[in-house]
Amino acid sequence: METKDAGVCPKTWLAESILVTIFCCLPFGIVGIVNASKVSSQFAAGNMEAAEAASKDAGKWTKWGFIVGLVCVILYLILYAAMML
Repeated sequence: METKDAGVCPKTWLAESILVTIFCCLPFGIVGIVNASKVSSQFAAGNMEAAEAASKDAGKWTKWGFIVGLVCVILYLILYAAMML
């Protein structure tokens, strides 16, 4: 695993998590927001390992929320088109 500079906060994923919560998948987005909020607090406390772990988890949940939301929209459009035929 690569080592990072101790003075740089890991990516929080907060903005992305909020957008996923609003537009894609509420449950996964909320988990992403919770983990994203842990990144800054863990970094401020000096716990770099926990901050990186929270960043990784926030990214994972945010990406999964986006994928699930996208799949649901595509399935909805397919079913809607099938009903119109």
